[in-house]
Amino acid sequence: MDITTYLARIGVSRVSTPDLPTLSRLIQHHLYTVPFENIDIHEGKPIHLHAETIEEKIIHQRRGGFCYELNSVFATLLGHLGYQVSLVSGRVRTASGGFGPEYDHMALLVHMEEDPYLVDVGFGDSFRSPLPLSGGKRKDVSGFYRIRHRSSPHTYALEKRNGQRWLPEYLFTTQNRRLMEFEGMCIHQQISPTSIFRQKFLCTMATPGGRLTISDHHFTISERGHVQKIPIQPAERKKMIARWFQMEY
Repeated sequence: MDITTYLARIGVSRVSTPDLPTLSRLIQHHLYTVPFENIDIHEGKPIHLHAETIEEKIIHQRRGGFCYELNSVFATLLGHLGYQVSLVSGRVRTASGGFGPEYDHMALLVHMEEDPYLVDVGFGDSFRSPLPLSGGKRKDVSGFYRIRHRSSPHTYALEKRNGQRWLPEYLFTTQNRRLMEFEGMCIHQQISPTSIFRQKFLCTMATPGGRLTISDHHFTISERGHVQKIPIQPAERKKMIARWFQMEY
């Protein structure tokens, strides 16, 4: 991996110590510069879970991607910088209140001396700082988040506060996974008619105070609680992505 180019891609000049503050800085820079997007799926371009292919797309072509791409390439970067990182399998909460299958989502565990932390640069509008598995709520731009242990062994839930209730965003286990274990679900997300990634176009990126999102028919600017939703035509998306996300495809 070309570490220097990757760091430049996310606007980081250098990393001296693999500690928690540096990890937080890397996550935020990544979220502000690398979009979560499913453009290749809508362009009919297969996404393969080969490390070199993902690195070429994210680092050198300056594209974004979805969870399997974004979190796997970020894990490789963190490993090169001296962090101990595990790929973990997540199961995203469905509209009916259940959870998707194993490998439905990829997230990361970063093992610091005092505690493992959940890290995720591939889940859209979510937490932006490392979350300790030991619990404790954390305030973020998009709300309050926490980790809770579940009754199943080695299983945890990422939860977000909704009014007075805490609702799970996804479940994950602490078992270390290999990249290729996600291949089957990665293919499913691309070809299944039930996949949300096939059903809806999405290109979204965090900003310090909110988020920019281009979907099928809207450009949405969220900034400190204020939301502006602008109707657009599908033919406009490519030009708007180049302007607002500095990304060509």
